[in-house]
Amino acid sequence: MPKVTYVYDDGSEHTVEVAVATSLMRAALRNQVSGIVGECGGAATCGTCHVYLDHSTEQFAPPSGDEDEMLEWTAAPRAANSRLSCQLVPTDEGAHLVVRVPAEQV
Repeated sequence: MPKVTYVYDDGSEHTVEVAVATSLMRAALRNQVSGIVGECGGAATCGTCHVYLDHSTEQFAPPSGDEDEMLEWTAAPRAANSRLSCQLVPTDEGAHLVVRVPAEQV
């Protein structure tokens, strides 16, 4: 199973195993990862699952037009590695990802 480490603003971490083809937003909600809201349920229309993708052994496609546009409206500043966690869906069984959770989402 892919492994995802969510890193909080204070440096603490929460690592979870994620079923293949499960978005990082869904995995966060199922595992009580704080700081991920996912208000729109994964439709890339709210920006409340914003993360900074610091490390990934799996390659993801660049943000789609909708995701790219929504990243302009996130509560925390956008960075070059900003992504919506609802759009990050690991498909590699051995994937390991590290994402930072912004201090604020709304």
